[in-house]
Amino acid sequence: MTNNPLITGLMSARAYPHETATIELIETHISWVLLTGDYVYKIKKPVNFGFLDFSTLEKRRFYCQEELRLNQRFSRNIYLEVVAVSGSPSQPQMNGTGPAIEYAVRMRQFEAGSLLSERAEQGLLDSDDIDGIAKVVSAFHQTTLTAEAGSEYGEPQTIRHWCEENFDHIAPLLHDTKTEMPQVERLQAWVANEWQEKAEQMRQRKQQGFVRECHGDLHLGNIALIEGNITPFDCIEFNPMLRWIDVMSEIAFVLMDLDYRGFEPFSWRLLNAYLQQTGDYPGLGILRYYLVYRALVRAKVALLSEHQLGNVTERQHKHAEYAGHIALAGRYTQPAQPVLLLTHGFSGSGKSFHAGRLAEEIGAIHLRSDIERKRLFGFAALDNTGSAAQDGIYTANAGEQTYQHLADMAAIALQSGFHVIVDATFLKRTQRDLFLKMAQSLSLPVRILDFTASVATLQQRITRRRHLQNDASEATAEILQQQLTSADAFGTDELKHTIIIDTERQDTHAALLLEITNLLHQEN
Repeated sequence: MTNNPLITGLMSARAYPHETATIELIETHISWVLLTGDYVYKIKKPVNFGFLDFSTLEKRRFYCQEELRLNQRFSRNIYLEVVAVSGSPSQPQMNGTGPAIEYAVRMRQFEAGSLLSERAEQGLLDSDDIDGIAKVVSAFHQTTLTAEAGSEYGEPQTIRHWCEENFDHIAPLLHDTKTEMPQVERLQAWVANEWQEKAEQMRQRKQQGFVRECHGDLHLGNIALIEGNITPFDCIEFNPMLRWIDVMSEIAFVLMDLDYRGFEPFSWRLLNAYLQQTGDYPGLGILRYYLVYRALVRAKVALLSEHQLGNVTERQHKHAEYAGHIALAGRYTQPAQPVLLLTHGFSGSGKSFHAGRLAEEIGAIHLRSDIERKRLFGFAALDNTGSAAQDGIYTANAGEQTYQHLADMAAIALQSGFHVIVDATFLKRTQRDLFLKMAQSLSLPVRILDFTASVATLQQRITRRRHLQNDASEATAEILQQQLTSADAFGTDELKHTIIIDTERQDTHAALLLEITNLLHQEN
């Protein structure tokens, strides 16, 4: 229980103008959150950490209003109003009529277990949750306000300040500087060097419109599943510099949180779904910087929380959180040797199904030609373009543009230290040569994954997929027939890079995963 007399007073049912259940208190390093049954009241602590300042009543009132305004962008059904607390600390009245002694944000209380962090802890987090995050966040990022060119938001020096500011808080709070400080110093040196290398890209991304008014604190504890809908809440209201950020910094927070909680395959699923919906593959060039930054933020928060707690067990738990996040930040600074994987096969051979699974399992960027081709020509992934074989977006020229775009995006990902799976038919030798030469120029290993199935099975799969209308592919029986008659056979030089996968066999994927896993171990 807190020793703050006002919060103690608000633990009584008589402080509220409505019926309450058993009142519960959740305390963070910056807030007290009171759960009353139907409603939640959030009160800001009178603290000043530099990156936030709630030190006066007027500032707390202002930031309560900002919290309401900003969160109503994506969770209007939760955030209701700002209310005053009147009376005295010993006998407070929530939403009373007298002079305000404090302010609170009133919210609708949702069911326990709705937080994605809770679902993760209970083993309930599933692929639908991840796909929902990708859909909601990508849509939000493409519609929220863009930073003005003359603002400080998203400028390289601003980004550098807020990343390195974490070290200012971490260093004084360490338990054992002799053992813990070297790890922090290594991270500090990496952050400084990475910023030096990526500052120009940061500047360009602002010019290109990727610095936007985001959520700012998007981790699993700030996302809920309410009535089947993914609902972000509790965004950053206290410092616009931490909210007006590169969208890649935002998605990095969720990715990092999934990794920390042991859900790495879901982290890759989310990243790929987000990229396939936004097309922001160039953002991969700065993703590692932001992953490290987000891990440092959580490490800092854990230490700040630890030093506010009196309970020894809780303090130990918070320090373990710190250690876990610092270790994760260190992992992000040491990427594995990238590998390039190319799918090969006719429509309906199972390329996308297996490539998607493999990307989650080995941790790879999954580039889909069906999606990128449509994006190039102004269509969404599930749009019906009305194109036939050798027509519309499937002309020879459109194909060349598509494969060149895939090669450009793959090069960015590979040079940023990510494994890449390029998911396309690759039926022409010229298409394969484009990527084989790229891998050679980057001195990276490459494999062609040749997915096979009987013609009858290919036809059945295409028919079923067209009936369901839930995939980006527009392949038809006509397109399949054209592929069967025009494909270029593998050259002997290509066969040494090729792995054949019979997708009609039950053990297909397990065998593929084993072979690729062995390849990755050999390369690293």
